[in-house]
Amino acid sequence: MILTVTLNAALDVTYRVPTLAPGTEHRVEPGGTRAGGKGVNVARVLHALGHDTLVTGFAGGDTGRAIRAELDTAGIREALVDVDAPARRTVTIVSTEDGVATAFNEPGPRVSVEDWTRFVATYHSLATRAAVVVLAGSLPPGLPDHAYAQLIGATATPAILDTAGRPLVAGLAAHPRVVKPNAGELAAATGIDDPPAAARWLRERGAGAVVASLGPAGLLAVTGDGTWRVPCPEPVHGNPTGAGDACVAALAIGLAAGTPWPERLADAVALSAAAVAGPLAGDVDLDTYRRLAPRVEVLDAHADR
Repeated sequence: MILTVTLNAALDVTYRVPTLAPGTEHRVEPGGTRAGGKGVNVARVLHALGHDTLVTGFAGGDTGRAIRAELDTAGIREALVDVDAPARRTVTIVSTEDGVATAFNEPGPRVSVEDWTRFVATYHSLATRAAVVVLAGSLPPGLPDHAYAQLIGATATPAILDTAGRPLVAGLAAHPRVVKPNAGELAAATGIDDPPAAARWLRERGAGAVVASLGPAGLLAVTGDGTWRVPCPEPVHGNPTGAGDACVAALAIGLAAGTPWPERLADAVALSAAAVAGPLAGDVDLDTYRRLAPRVEVLDAHADR
């Protein structure tokens, strides 16, 4: 079982417009409303591929009940912890002309010390039964920067950390097996503009491996076994919102199975591209995935050193 942790779960609303023009009125195409947050999206991809997965995190109020109901409808198991304050909502506007997504994200409910204590106990019970744990997304108000580090250190279960800023840097102290920033998050966390050098900086401070999403350029991976660049074999147009989450799903599958890094990374690029072709974050177009997976080339990037 792969456990996904979404401490700041959300009810996601997605709208599509031909072109987003600030300051004007838009007639939107019918959108989708579903449970979201990065870890939830990862679980949705895992479920679509037939893998056993379980969602945990916080979900309170009417929004939390809507999140639980949608997960139940989708057939995704959850062990979310209830809190008094309602879970957040997010709105994403996707421009169909150029595929650019604009997101409006609420901060989420404030988590009390008592709520956190209850969650840590729940997490420990679940994580000890998991093959891999994915900890993904922002921290809700009230939690310290080292919250992810505390969870990673609570069990020996291999962990993938996908967050940004201070929680990312603080999480390195617990030695996550993999961290998965995007290019902007990588530069912001390290203050280094060169992605290979920034990835090595994260490894020197505790990350077992760093897999960085570089948008249309694919992935950069800096690991103990090698350094690779993995471009996508062809441009894919659509909604890029969930591409990073699909990448994490592939990395979790590979980590659980113990597959070699090149195979793991090729699968991550193909699945990321398939997510861009999907209509909503957490969706993957399986035809795109199957078409691209055999064509992905994993390139040795030691020359970047």
